[in-house]
Amino acid sequence: MTGVVVGAVLGTGLFLIWWSTWPREEETTRTRGENPLLRRLRDELAQAGYRGVGPVGLLVACVIAFVLVLATVTAMTRVPSIALCFAVMAGWAPLAVVRMRARSRRSQLRELWPDVVDNVTSAVRAGLALPEALAQLAVRGPQELRPAFAEFAGDYRTTGRFNDSLDRLKDRLADPVGDRLVESLRIAREVGGSDLGSLLRTLSAFLREDARTRSELETRQSWTVSAARLAVAAPWLVLAFLSTRPESVQAYNTTAGAVVLAFGAAASVVAYQAMIRIGRLPEEERVLR
Repeated sequence: MTGVVVGAVLGTGLFLIWWSTWPREEETTRTRGENPLLRRLRDELAQAGYRGVGPVGLLVACVIAFVLVLATVTAMTRVPSIALCFAVMAGWAPLAVVRMRARSRRSQLRELWPDVVDNVTSAVRAGLALPEALAQLAVRGPQELRPAFAEFAGDYRTTGRFNDSLDRLKDRLADPVGDRLVESLRIAREVGGSDLGSLLRTLSAFLREDARTRSELETRQSWTVSAARLAVAAPWLVLAFLSTRPESVQAYNTTAGAVVLAFGAAASVVAYQAMIRIGRLPEEERVLR
């Protein structure tokens, strides 16, 4: 019996040694086949700062909101078509909140990234290695970005693997500008060279110019987005007030009433999307994921 135990322990040890000789599968490889919708939701949750919530949890919250509002409005109005309209809005609300929060934080971070690049440039010029130059951002960097770089520093101290720590940093940031900075530092680490300082200075100047231009355009076009939201919300707010008196909405408890609501909802969605596409600047994609 003792010989069997010793043999099992020895075999397990040999297996673990053999297993450790194979390279670890990177996070980007494991998530490469992820559904595009889930991947986009994961990025938006990271950009919004909701790191404790996953895409599945967000979708479950949407379903719960849909069911609760559908049951509540049906009980209040006795008109299933109206209840369905407001339930769809409630089901979409968590996604809208996350995307609005993500858009707001992207705008804030767009103003902070040049300072991050300047800090890294100063650290490299002072003689710090690239991992230390990134790790010191947990103390000297912008407040919004310090937690992500603090976790990068912890990852690097724990594993000593610069590339793996950079991949996890990109996942936490989920930001196109962060992707460009990370890939620039990765290339500089792998191939070396004396052009890193000039590259970072050029990147910082470009980011400042881009942030200034986008800020001016968004200020000029913000009225279009606000007008689109007001125009879409107004008729539904009127319907919500009418729904407080069940006898006022019984006309919608017919086939014709349901058709009117369906056409109204379709017109609202089409008009809102058209106004948003006209009035909002396109968001930068993560091409260096």
